[in-house]
Amino acid sequence: MAEEIEDFDADLAGEQGKDQKTGWFRRIKKGILTKTSEKKETQEGLWTKCPECNYISTFAELKEQLYVCPKCDYHHRLNSYQYYEVLFDNNEYEELFTNIKSKDLLGFTDLKPYKKRLEDIWSNSSLNDSIRVGVGLVDGEKMVIACMDFEFIGGSLGSVMGEKFARAVDYCIKHKLPYMVINKSGGARMMESAFSLMQMAKTSGKLSQLSDAQLPYISLLTDPTFGGVSASFAMLGDLNIAEPGALIGFAGPRVIKETIKKDLPEGFQRSEFLLEHGFLDFIVNRKVLKEKIGTVIRLFRN
Repeated sequence: MAEEIEDFDADLAGEQGKDQKTGWFRRIKKGILTKTSEKKETQEGLWTKCPECNYISTFAELKEQLYVCPKCDYHHRLNSYQYYEVLFDNNEYEELFTNIKSKDLLGFTDLKPYKKRLEDIWSNSSLNDSIRVGVGLVDGEKMVIACMDFEFIGGSLGSVMGEKFARAVDYCIKHKLPYMVINKSGGARMMESAFSLMQMAKTSGKLSQLSDAQLPYISLLTDPTFGGVSASFAMLGDLNIAEPGALIGFAGPRVIKETIKKDLPEGFQRSEFLLEHGFLDFIVNRKVLKEKIGTVIRLFRN
């Protein structure tokens, strides 16, 4: 007896479809019979899409390109761990001041208590605050690098960031090392009110001590750098450099446009615009950043 064949097209079109057309696809048995254990699923994070040109690549390919799009040269945002992997030789460095954590001195509450917000971040990530400080070799030159993490309350400037920044300067002066800060921040942390604003003066004052010690300070501005950070130490470097296409400013372009009631120039607040108007010394591609930093340190030393 011939085996009965199910008409796949007819099942889609309804019973009337059986008499109206011949199906292209036919299957012998109903249902999907693949066992759950035999299903192949795409691993999370295996593929990534460029937000600028929509180019799709594997995460391994993007990592090999130092998180720079191979098609349009878009610089993907990185966290401190990824920046340290890019910059420190063999990804070897010592993290400093890991025992400092923020406190809710004001009992601040917005959508949730500040204390609860901090506890949630600490439990869900390996970050203690919005900045990490490491010391190691960059292109063979020993230096201190402080890098912000936007994942921690928008990389906001608070009392802990200010204290880590100050201690990093003291460490540089003690060991005669150059200092570099990778800026990535939305501004001052509102949950700490005046305590966060005081860090602008504190960090600026510490940089004057670094200058008196004749040690170089390099400020790398990445996407985005705004608010109290850009209004203080981010723009006070012996060299102010930036990644291509980074959004840099104090207030955001939307706020400025609504305030002045005028359209803004094309590319306003992007690093290329700031370089053209004298706010930056140069723009550096991440693929050559490590070599550039090493060269700059050697020039300062000589």
